[in-house]
Amino acid sequence: MISFVQTLSDLLWDALQRAFPDASLPNACLEITLSTQPHFGHYQCNSAMRFSKALGCSPRTIAETWLKALPANTFIAKVDIAGPGFINIWVQADAVTAQLTMMASRERLCLPQALAERIVIDFSSPNIAKQMHVGHLRSTIIGDCLARIFEYLGFDVLRLNHIGDWGTAFGMLIAYLKQHQPDVLSGQQHTDLSHLVNWYRASKKSFDEDADFKQIAQQEVVALQRGERDSLHAWQIICAISKENYQEIYDLLDIRVTDRGESFYNPLLAATVNDLTAKGLVSISDGAKCIFLEGFSNRDGEPLPLMIQKSDGGYNYASTDMAALKHRVEVEHATRILYLTDSGQAQHFAMIFKAADLAGYLKQEGITVRLDHVPFGLVLGPDGKKFKTRSGETEALIDLIQAAIVEADRLLQERGLDLSAEALHHTAHVLGINAIKYADLSNNRIHDYVFSYERMLRFDGNTAAFLMYAYVRIQSLKRRTKVNPSIYLNTPLELLQPAELELGLHLLRFEEILRQISHDLLPNRLCEYLFNLAEKFNAFFRDCRVEGVSEQNARLHLCDITARILKTGMELLGLKVIEKM
Repeated sequence: MISFVQTLSDLLWDALQRAFPDASLPNACLEITLSTQPHFGHYQCNSAMRFSKALGCSPRTIAETWLKALPANTFIAKVDIAGPGFINIWVQADAVTAQLTMMASRERLCLPQALAERIVIDFSSPNIAKQMHVGHLRSTIIGDCLARIFEYLGFDVLRLNHIGDWGTAFGMLIAYLKQHQPDVLSGQQHTDLSHLVNWYRASKKSFDEDADFKQIAQQEVVALQRGERDSLHAWQIICAISKENYQEIYDLLDIRVTDRGESFYNPLLAATVNDLTAKGLVSISDGAKCIFLEGFSNRDGEPLPLMIQKSDGGYNYASTDMAALKHRVEVEHATRILYLTDSGQAQHFAMIFKAADLAGYLKQEGITVRLDHVPFGLVLGPDGKKFKTRSGETEALIDLIQAAIVEADRLLQERGLDLSAEALHHTAHVLGINAIKYADLSNNRIHDYVFSYERMLRFDGNTAAFLMYAYVRIQSLKRRTKVNPSIYLNTPLELLQPAELELGLHLLRFEEILRQISHDLLPNRLCEYLFNLAEKFNAFFRDCRVEGVSEQNARLHLCDITARILKTGMELLGLKVIEKM
């Protein structure tokens, strides 16, 4: 479906060329935006200001000449000129009705991509033998949301969980377990992640303070890299215990992801380094193999190295990331790769991307692979500092989620909802998790935000509860009328009142918003869209009676489309939808 903005652009550009056939204009991109006030129309075009210099006359003269050349059409109802040359546009109600009817007739509200491009999304990425904490929240939630949107638009999405499951830390932990917890490795003692975390801390202390233990741990790393049976078995036990913990969180958050740890790429590291060396990109610096890239330097202005192999022959994050990128392009056939990490890793990925480009890894079968680092800010506590527990520890993600559910349960009980104990518990579970996700996604991902249970669980304002209530309200309305859906769904839409037309226009922007997010990767745009949709529905419900009037079935049809888009939008955000509240 062609968006209204695109249709307006085509009409106005054609009229502009008719009005000024001999002019050489900057480009065909017109500045068309939604009007901020109803008396300024539905859309505004301010491009007459941009074309003033090229055409050699005032913006208002341009606008007047321009609109005189606008041909009669069934799309634009009215235009006028405001101020120095701003063009206000009202669209035809029939045009909105026709497009809305077409959209509603489809099982999927948005048409899928013509070509199912392969997109790899690298997100969440916990570390083995460590608790998932609040720092993993944004990568997990934002990554899942983007994956849902791309999948809905018809892209072929591979959701990868790049787990930290390799390296020196495992040599330390395996050595410690062999010395102090052999029953865990033999299977005689079951344990959980909390014990594993404590043992990891103890192993780190021994590694730093005991030279003999350090040597044993380093030997375990070598044994693990060689695939020796007992070391590999110990590593598998450690990974299984950790996976049990983070899978519990993924189940709570309804996250689907394919585990692809650093260990997966370990056999590819040597070949990747050799390939980069053969292409003349590698220099030796203090015994280490490095790539020096133009435009990257430290504070002293000295070239900044991208180290791909340490002086002792070991590998690091850059080695793994280069190998992973190469594999995702050459084996997974990705045409676009998204990396979701905090903003602090921006320089690292900028260097990885440039090195990959120089190595020729981004050109595959005539296609240039697009790489996106998707950075995000911090989650802050009420004091404006990095979110921590009262004891100063980093908040465990599982504790954060459970606390939100408990708080949601308390608030729902205070509201005195007419729900059974089981239904109340389910609603609290949904509301608590939805609130956490929406509070994160509704903020621009690039910025930090303050985490507040009180704010995120409100039933007013831009919150998950507000959207949930709008959806439930529509479902309740449909039940009260007792009209068979087959009747109102086959009743033609009629957008006669201003509130109906405003709601219809906003509904048509759904696909446009999703397409925009697929380019700029900002899920807060969908949150803002849904919040505005709920507000426009409330305005419609206030101004246009539904039950018991002659327009009842046509308006129920409009309500149904609104509910479909609210539900689909919330599901794309990763939110659960409930039918009663």
